[in-house]
Amino acid sequence: MWQEIGAHITRATGNSFEIGDRQSLSGGCINQVYLISSHQTRDRYLLKLNRAALIEMFVAEATGLSEIAATATIRVPVPICWGTVGEHSYLVMEYLDLVTNAAVGGASPKENRSWCEMGRNLARLHQYRSNRQQFGWQIDNTIGSTPQINTWNSDWATFFTNNRIGYQLQLAWQNGGNFPQATALLTAIPRLLADYQPPPALVHGDLWSGNTSFTTTGTPVIFDPATHWGDREVDLALTELFGGFPAAFHQGYDEIYPLDPGYSQRKNLYNLYHILNHYNLFGGSYQAQANRTIGILLRLA
Repeated sequence: MWQEIGAHITRATGNSFEIGDRQSLSGGCINQVYLISSHQTRDRYLLKLNRAALIEMFVAEATGLSEIAATATIRVPVPICWGTVGEHSYLVMEYLDLVTNAAVGGASPKENRSWCEMGRNLARLHQYRSNRQQFGWQIDNTIGSTPQINTWNSDWATFFTNNRIGYQLQLAWQNGGNFPQATALLTAIPRLLADYQPPPALVHGDLWSGNTSFTTTGTPVIFDPATHWGDREVDLALTELFGGFPAAFHQGYDEIYPLDPGYSQRKNLYNLYHILNHYNLFGGSYQAQANRTIGILLRLA
């Protein structure tokens, strides 16, 4: 397997690469992750491994990273090659020397500057415009290990109702979840998003702190995307959910692309998607959190 992956890297880069050292890295709960390097050169790459049947997950990740990289707005690890060998699927990416445990609270002035720059760069990504007139993406991908449905739709409220909240609720019911007000919420979402039709923005889609870092020189990096064209606020809402990003990040973002009125209410709806997904992945207390959030949203509708 290792020899075949090395040969694929050679074909993809045009430079001879034979895997010499491979170091298992922590931090991945879905894939096996390795730092691979060659005895002959100083080249190093990040390698993700999973079951061969999950190759489409890696195809989607590589496609998303490439699409974000093409905007030249915010740094991502560039995908090199991907495929299957035997029982394994794999994705090889550029290896970036990242700092460990980037501070969120109590950051130093240098760290605050880096967070501020991350906010600016994300705003530039969200301002990037193509000829997209619809919400969705060219293929389905995953949010964590859950399928994420990206069927194109020109109406944001319809897209978010059907492809995000509705799909997660369907999975939750199949998993035995109890959400008494779910049907009422699905009916209410168009009212919650009434008179709001944001321009389609290329979003990371899973922007929590575990999917961000900085190079040792302070350059902001985002990775492990659930890329699609959506409302930019889905990224911003998630930065406030699981621990949150520091104030410097939001200050940097607002310098470039100030928030629209009504964000403080919409963020609860957008984060419900991730709370439901956590219920579907992990169960437990996320059901109660989802029901509390649904109650809040129905009072706003």
